[in-house]
Amino acid sequence: MKSNSKIMYTSVFLFFINDSIRVFKQIKNKQMKYNVLIITFILSLLSCQDFLEPDSISTFDSNYVFSNVDDARRGVNAIYVQFGVDGFRSRLSNNMTGNTDIEHQSGWTSSGDRYQIWDLNALSTNGDLRQFWNAAYTAIRDANVAIEGIEASAALQSNDVRTKNLMNNMLGEAYTLRAYWYSMLVYYFGDVPNVREAPKAGVDFYLPREDRNVILSQVIDDMKAIEEKMLWADESPYGTEQVNREFTLGLISRIALQRAGYYLKPDMSLVKPGDAATYYQIAKDYTAKLIDLKDRELPKDFRQVFLNQCKFITTVNSEVLFEVPFAIGNGDVGWNIGITVMGGATATHPFGSGNNYMAIPPTYYFSFDTTDIRRDVTCAFYEVNTNFEEQFITNPTNISQGKWSRYFLDNGPGQNSAKGTGINWPMMRYADVLLMYAEAENELNGPTQSAKDALARVRRRAFSDSNWANKVDIYVNNVGASKESFFNAIVNERAWEFGGEMIRKYELIRWGIYSEKMAETVATLKEMVDAAVSGSGKYSELPDYMYWKRNEAGKFVIYNPNRKVTTEPDIEWTKVPFIISMADPAKTYDDWIVKDWKNYYEGPKAGVVRYIFPIPDEAISSSKGKLDNIGYLFN
Repeated sequence: MKSNSKIMYTSVFLFFINDSIRVFKQIKNKQMKYNVLIITFILSLLSCQDFLEPDSISTFDSNYVFSNVDDARRGVNAIYVQFGVDGFRSRLSNNMTGNTDIEHQSGWTSSGDRYQIWDLNALSTNGDLRQFWNAAYTAIRDANVAIEGIEASAALQSNDVRTKNLMNNMLGEAYTLRAYWYSMLVYYFGDVPNVREAPKAGVDFYLPREDRNVILSQVIDDMKAIEEKMLWADESPYGTEQVNREFTLGLISRIALQRAGYYLKPDMSLVKPGDAATYYQIAKDYTAKLIDLKDRELPKDFRQVFLNQCKFITTVNSEVLFEVPFAIGNGDVGWNIGITVMGGATATHPFGSGNNYMAIPPTYYFSFDTTDIRRDVTCAFYEVNTNFEEQFITNPTNISQGKWSRYFLDNGPGQNSAKGTGINWPMMRYADVLLMYAEAENELNGPTQSAKDALARVRRRAFSDSNWANKVDIYVNNVGASKESFFNAIVNERAWEFGGEMIRKYELIRWGIYSEKMAETVATLKEMVDAAVSGSGKYSELPDYMYWKRNEAGKFVIYNPNRKVTTEPDIEWTKVPFIISMADPAKTYDDWIVKDWKNYYEGPKAGVVRYIFPIPDEAISSSKGKLDNIGYLFN
């Protein structure tokens, strides 16, 4: 990109319109100069991953770029760049997805951008929303350029099988990535501008909002039309670090469930589309297609699925279908999500600092069966101090998401390091496909045997085989007694399976139970406190205090993770207030219980979560009157 490019803002997104138009002009010099800041940013992305080499599509003649596989690859790689900006890596991927019944943060304690989002009171000036909006529409722009360039390329019809296959796969990547970003835009802003053309002279980009159902239907159809021409991950040069056919099939199903589900209208009514059955059928068909064509056993070791990301191990034909490939120096997994590590100048270890912005509420922890293997992988009661020792979390109710941590890296990135761990972020797992199939089948036909089998496959990994008779077979048969009970089982299973993976918000939205689950969480927390104080009630056996120590190997252990103790253990164990710590003598309950979820069930309209946010001011002001923030009780 030329350093003297003129920036022009459109109604939809901020993009370098002059350079984008040049894509379609004859530019003979392939090696254009980059702005120094852009070079620095790109190099930070490229330190380990050639796949993320984002040669700017705006610096090449499009006919040349998409005329051959290697340069087309660079053009498509540009779409992936937005995964490496703050709008995704530390915002959309995890930080913006609270609060739910399994993840929470206290938005009411500050007026900062992320706090506004957590408290559902974000302003149109919110910087995090602006970053997300810009990242989304920049990725969509680059996808549109790639789609038009590849579809016009003779290489797509090449007689060389390898060339044709790679070009078709790249076309599928572009369609799939565009679909992903539109899915997210719809979840956060409702109806949004629908940009489906590459930037060029004469195209009007001052667009009004488009009906969300139209957008979602279009992107589903786009992926359906291309997926059979895509490559499986084991055929792709970059495996699961690149969009592949498995992920596209899974995303068709995920967005189909979104399209079939509930959504919020500007008048604050929660509605379900009349053609929902059509999209449940699509979700069923495409999960079934993936299961039929490319089934795989779920890895037996649940913990290893996530350790792989921290150990820089990628797999194919296994659990993860696609994960965002962060290079060393990029990515915020292990910095703002995962087990806390205290680093800095006083640290005696080289692993740096990492925190956890989304805590796990005790209600979620205690919802697990005590023999469920997933619980202690997902919920971490320890943090790592500057002496590189495991210790009980500073706040007894601030349970960490235990699936990732910079602590799990083989080599510490430096005493003063923080961001840029290089830990990949999983976008979809095969367990998700199985549970989406079970859900869609249940919606269409009730809890059939195939739906129950899919649920059972996920639960078998969660328990030792000695427990399968009770925890899997009997359990699945019992919840399969009715469509309603099976749906509730799916709601619970997805919570236990995907805790900390930050997709719960979107599920609660499409199920239409977001507010209900938030109110239920608060009510349960209060009951837990009441029981701890009085010593009686439904939750009176839960640990009012916990006892912990480091064992001979220096590893953190809890004496009573499940129940209160009647006789205290020996002095080797440190006593820490747990459930009792949530009581406030002056106000009965700790403030976070009363306030963290309040706007989710007592918001501007009681019983309805206003999860939609205002479009950023920059987009409104540059839209030539096409966009506004009327509705959703914003004014």
